[in-house]
Amino acid sequence: QVQLVESGGGLVQPGGSLILSCAASGSIFSIYAMGWYRQAPGKQRELVATITSGGRTNYADSVKGRFTISRDNAKNTVYLQMNSLKPEDTAVYYCNAAVPARGYWGQGTQVTVSS
Repeated sequence: QVQLVESGGGLVQPGGSLILSCAASGSIFSIYAMGWYRQAPGKQRELVATITSGGRTNYADSVKGRFTISRDNAKNTVYLQMNSLKPEDTAVYYCNAAVPARGYWGQGTQVTVSS
């Protein structure tokens, strides 16, 4: 079992920045990749960014150049630095941890970009 706890969401104006954190606990040795996904009202959950245990990253086209995913292995924490935020980035952001045969999800954190 893996437990994920997200933090860092909130309300920000367009053009602003936020950083999300996801702390993992439990069977963390089995995690081979972690990532952030988001779900806006009325839309399907979509990938935002992922990072493997080796540090390889992948981003959705919509966030490339604005968002940065990183990880602190000593703290078992993954971060999502979000810059130049747009109203269309408004969503619930979920942390995901991938282990063989399944994935684990955090509870989600709301990000609202509005003036």
